Amino acid sequence: MSLEQKIETLKAKHAAALAGGGEARVAKQHEGGKLTARERIAALLDEGSFEELDALKVHRTAGVEKIPGDGVVTGFGRVEGRPVAVFAQDFTVFGGSLSEAYAQKICKVMDLALKVGCPVIGLNDSGGARIQEGVVSLGGYADIFLRNTLASGVVPQLSLIMGPCAGGAVYSPAITDFITMVKGTSYMFVTGPEVIKAVTHEEVTKEELGGASTHSAKSGVAHFVAGSDLAALAHARELLSYLPSNNLGEAPRFAPRAEMPLENADLDKVVPDDPSKPYDIRAIISGVVDDGKFLEVHEAFAPNLVVGFARLEGRSIGIVANQPAYFAGVLDISASEKGARFVRFCDAFNIPLLTFEDVPGFLPGVTQEHGGIIRHGAKLLFAFAEATVPKVTVITRKAYGGAYCVMASKHLRTDFNFAYPTAEIAVMGADGAMNILHGKTIASATDPVAKKAELVADYNEKFANPYIAAEHGFVDEVILPRQTRAKLLKAFAFLDTKRDQVPPKKHGNIPL
Repeated sequence: MSLEQKIETLKAKHAAALAGGGEARVAKQHEGGKLTARERIAALLDEGSFEELDALKVHRTAGVEKIPGDGVVTGFGRVEGRPVAVFAQDFTVFGGSLSEAYAQKICKVMDLALKVGCPVIGLNDSGGARIQEGVVSLGGYADIFLRNTLASGVVPQLSLIMGPCAGGAVYSPAITDFITMVKGTSYMFVTGPEVIKAVTHEEVTKEELGGASTHSAKSGVAHFVAGSDLAALAHARELLSYLPSNNLGEAPRFAPRAEMPLENADLDKVVPDDPSKPYDIRAIISGVVDDGKFLEVHEAFAPNLVVGFARLEGRSIGIVANQPAYFAGVLDISASEKGARFVRFCDAFNIPLLTFEDVPGFLPGVTQEHGGIIRHGAKLLFAFAEATVPKVTVITRKAYGGAYCVMASKHLRTDFNFAYPTAEIAVMGADGAMNILHGKTIASATDPVAKKAELVADYNEKFANPYIAAEHGFVDEVILPRQTRAKLLKAFAFLDTKRDQVPPKKHGNIPL
């Protein structure tokens, strides 16, 4: 074969790979409101930066059409100039089903990402294992799961669910750091509606069982929901801007778009004088961080705890905050797990942690106790105690009981702990404490209401105000809300070169 003939053969094979499953299947993909694998990669990466790997690789299953690329597009490129590895499952080729060769392509690009230390982004749109390959296909999934596990805590892993994701296929995204689902076109479940109906006689739609709204609000599997493929891809680019490329690096720093005053008098009005009244903790967050911009994670799941990313003087930080506007900011099973996972991610990737605390305690009840609130609450405690990144806590109001300890208290190696004058730091709230300590005295008083008010005031003065904790060194400084940004900027600047460590060990045994 002459060189010209070889070139023509190569062009033909590349044309076949670029065509995917053909015009009819591409049209059907578009009709369903979905982009193709290559269109998604083009929207995700910087223009012209994509370099494809294994474009001509094919499966080895006898009797099945061989299409170059075999249902997944893999390679590397850049996002805002930073290198990333990417794979995009192609639903137009065999429904995106995974074969041995397909898995090998994904494993190769993941191995390269680990070597160079860059994020891995998976664009998932697959019908699952390729039935014709049997156990070989299942082995391919296991090979990917291993890479996900080895890469965990080394390079950020993002999963975008942009179509079906069922059976064993769901476990690769589940191991990754962040999952984004596309509303209306994506779903995740271990067993589908047909199997559930046959086994349990329950009838449920795909959307109800494993759609974006279900996994973002009920199960907590999905961290983000986007309205379209393009929105999901744009969101992934934004998320990456808060993250380092690997566990040895730092997140990029960006100067604030607008100059922010060091003092913000509006913050003095956020926390109500009445300790029983709710307020939105996001008002404090937006009044403190650069440009008021906060990228919230798991927004719809366990809303009594708020977590997400922001910047302070260009530094990327992770924020964990009780939300008094929902369940009074109480910690429950879901909130504890949500917080623990986020804290551990930030610690793994050198992202400093800022905690805003207003917590009345752990949620009481039989359901919580039987569901293991002790074990789940301990996860958040473990995560904060284990974290060695810079840690700063601001107590805005309530800090009661064991929940005070859990929310990055001074006792968990937190570097700076501030409190507002409105802070109440005690074993429990004054009202409940008086019922236990002075119940008989109050009941026998001429005016029980007045007597209880007197005892509550005395309790707050002696036990529940921030100055008592400050006297013990558990609070470094009592500050006015308007001073929050200035204090935080100085604290995190000082902690920029912090070095801390845990005792030598293989790993801890977090109460999973």
